[in-house]
Amino acid sequence: MFLTADFFVQAARRRLWASGGLLAAALLTGCTLPAALGVAPDATPTTATPPAASPGNPAPPALAAPKRAAPAPASEGPLQALAYADRVRTLSAAELGQEVARLNHPVVPVDQLQLALVLSQLRQTPELIRAQELLTRLLANTDAQAQALHPLARLLAARYGEQRRLEDLLDKQTQQTRDVQRRLEQTHERLEALKAIERSLISRPHTPAAQAPANRARPHAP
Repeated sequence: MFLTADFFVQAARRRLWASGGLLAAALLTGCTLPAALGVAPDATPTTATPPAASPGNPAPPALAAPKRAAPAPASEGPLQALAYADRVRTLSAAELGQEVARLNHPVVPVDQLQLALVLSQLRQTPELIRAQELLTRLLANTDAQAQALHPLARLLAARYGEQRRLEDLLDKQTQQTRDVQRRLEQTHERLEALKAIERSLISRPHTPAAQAPANRARPHAP
């Protein structure tokens, strides 16, 4: 029995596509915690020390702690994209199709990035090419909302480009494997044909020797 080339293709594709979903989740856990809490990493609370009380100078009333200035809000676009990437990893094929229909023909940069993430989860080369085109459009956009997404978009574009390169290499190796398998099958068929000819020659009955002519001269009896 010969292992078909499709067996190796499916195994390699599963390993290739499964690694794509881990990218956004790793970024999500590593990048969003400080921003999600709304606190700068090096922020430390400060308290005011009231003056000491004396017999002739009663302690003044406690002063309220000064209000800390609210930090500047971080850009919500990258955080939304990372959270969305972590969510779409768990969606079924039907749910991914619904997301593609909902985000079809996006104009807002965040929607373009989200649609690219959904298309990459469909695990189809044409959809991956469309995701790359969306990222290219996003990187060509120079407004502030799009520029906030450029680092993540460049990372995803590089990831999808490497994924397509591996897909092309896998397709080439698959074709070579199929060619080798086809030649092996042809060789096996020829070998079986030779064995059949050999068996037919062995089982053929032997031809009896030609009998002597009846009219051959016999010696006369004395």
